[in-house]
Amino acid sequence: MAFAPVLHAEWIKIRTLRSMLWALGAIVLATAAFSALAALDGGGDFDPLFAAFFGVSFGQVAAVAFGATAVSSEFQAGALRVSLSAVPQRGRWFAAKAVAVGVPALAVGLVTGVVSLAVGTAVLGEKANGLTWTEGLRGAVGCGVYLALMALLAAGLTALLRSGVATLGILIPFLLLVSFVVGDKSGTVADFLPDKAGQVVLHETSEGTLGPWSGLAVTACWTAAALLAGAWSIRRRDA
Repeated sequence: MAFAPVLHAEWIKIRTLRSMLWALGAIVLATAAFSALAALDGGGDFDPLFAAFFGVSFGQVAAVAFGATAVSSEFQAGALRVSLSAVPQRGRWFAAKAVAVGVPALAVGLVTGVVSLAVGTAVLGEKANGLTWTEGLRGAVGCGVYLALMALLAAGLTALLRSGVATLGILIPFLLLVSFVVGDKSGTVADFLPDKAGQVVLHETSEGTLGPWSGLAVTACWTAAALLAGAWSIRRRDA
């Protein structure tokens, strides 16, 4: 079967599940809301760009939930067997699933970046005057790419573990607890954690090992590893 019909079928699955649409909407709402709160609390010595995008730390949870749910639905009530009966080429099917997750996550992530920047800078007021147009653009684009990578990371891990609950149980505590604990430790192995590396693009300046785009590249490597592991699981294990 050609790739386009497979992709179309996977996209139909996502857009017809209400939970998927809610998760995508939650990415925008959570990010913008927490960014506004962070901007209100900005002190004299703070990063105005990261203040405008602070809500990404919470919006990424919705992105992870979106990626995990999109794949975990295949492991319920024998849905995966039906999918693979229609598309026997397992690698092609999983690639279509990844694209069906990644494209809307990227689109919503870019919208989230623009909304978060607009809300954050509006709340910051004069405190945002130091931000340049290129920094704002880099933050908005980086926000979209980062959220898409986190959704795909969750999708790959879910395919490997065959459980959305297990994926959420691993990633959400990691993102909300571990990353905050090591958040201020720059110049260490913590710089290469998937979320900390990717969020460098949301900072006005970088004090750690990685720069904005090299940080996103590290997150992309984590995501690629998760997707490859998920593809291996789909190809090698029984449906």
